[in-house]
Amino acid sequence: MTPVASALRAALVPVTAGAVALAGLTAWTASGAAGRPAHVRVDNGRMLLPFGVDDTAATFRLRNDGDADDELLGVDVPSAGGAMLSRTVVANGAGSMRMVHSATVPAHGTLEMSPHGLDVMVYRPPDVRVGDRVPVVLRFRESGTVRVEAVVVRPGTR
Repeated sequence: MTPVASALRAALVPVTAGAVALAGLTAWTASGAAGRPAHVRVDNGRMLLPFGVDDTAATFRLRNDGDADDELLGVDVPSAGGAMLSRTVVANGAGSMRMVHSATVPAHGTLEMSPHGLDVMVYRPPDVRVGDRVPVVLRFRESGTVRVEAVVVRPGTR
């Protein structure tokens, strides 16, 4: 056997194994068994009308249509002095705000923010009136950057 024929014969096994594996993975993905990545949609954006220069809260409904969890990593309100994820914590009858580094949006699920739970704390908010729309940028681990608007509402309204 010539050296070229011997080399071709030696390469045949790994090349065949690679082709079979690639065909199997292609069939698995095409059948839908591989799942869909996280895909978060954001709606129902609301920002509470601030009293004077006080900080305020913004809330959103986050829906994940994907087969994998996603994670909200950060938020920005470009027209404000800053924004961060926060959670209201009640201990011994007193409520306080705690910074949250991230929040999970479950696969096939919804994360509903609330001023009484997880929300976006907006500090040094812009001068706004009821009905104004404030641009907000949310950053997710898998879904990337999502740009939305929050409608300014009076506290206590739905």
